[in-house]
Amino acid sequence: MDRITVLGLFAGTLTTISFIPQVVKAWKSHSTKDVSFWMFLLLTVGVMMWVVYGFLIGSLPVIMTNAVTLVLVFILLVLKIKYK
Repeated sequence: MDRITVLGLFAGTLTTISFIPQVVKAWKSHSTKDVSFWMFLLLTVGVMMWVVYGFLIGSLPVIMTNAVTLVLVFILLVLKIKYK
């Protein structure tokens, strides 16, 4: 694996794990009142597009990190709808 791929995986990992505290907090507190629905809806669509883009260009870091991010932001979106 070359240095650029490692850099991409590291950067993607950092931005992906940044969502974990918010998911855990929303899950435990059953509250998403401070989370913007529209922001997470737009973010979900944007991350889905990054995953598609990653497949189109064949970039493992883009695919892997955005796929995990997609799961996390989708969970937050579902929690936002569930807990209103």
